[in-house]
Amino acid sequence: MNRTLARTSGFALILLALSACGSQATTSSGAVSASPSSSAPAAPSTPSSAATSSASSAAPATRGSYIDYAAYAANPALYSTGKVVLFFHANWCPKCRETDANLTSDPASVPIGLTIVKADFDSESDLRQKYGVGVQHTFVQVDAKGNELAKWTGTYNAADIDGKTV
Repeated sequence: MNRTLARTSGFALILLALSACGSQATTSSGAVSASPSSSAPAAPSTPSSAATSSASSAAPATRGSYIDYAAYAANPALYSTGKVVLFFHANWCPKCRETDANLTSDPASVPIGLTIVKADFDSESDLRQKYGVGVQHTFVQVDAKGNELAKWTGTYNAADIDGKTV
């Protein structure tokens, strides 16, 4: 958890520096958005423990994003127009750490319209039970009502995750 917090804090500092240059700004939920003077699409957000009930001001769900479960649970309707994939992650899992590193090191790799939601395998036991997730590094695509559409394991980057969606 301390490494995740440190990584998130470091990422927030980079975003703060970028916003000072006028190229991007950070919303209160931790999502990155383009400044009014920029015509380039905004970069997707990354998992953040700071993203809580203020997720209603997050970037539109049409942008590709990688967010934590708290941000998603605060306002799932915000993401209802795109594909949503729950990623059951455990800090002790090497495969989970590899996938997380791929997603956080290249946030622009998450395709437009895809939201990958990082759910803690160890603490989200009710969510695991709801979707019948027995092992970490499991991905579950859900619809706007939270119904399971697809479930799989073994993907390590945004393109492969998107390729498994229905």
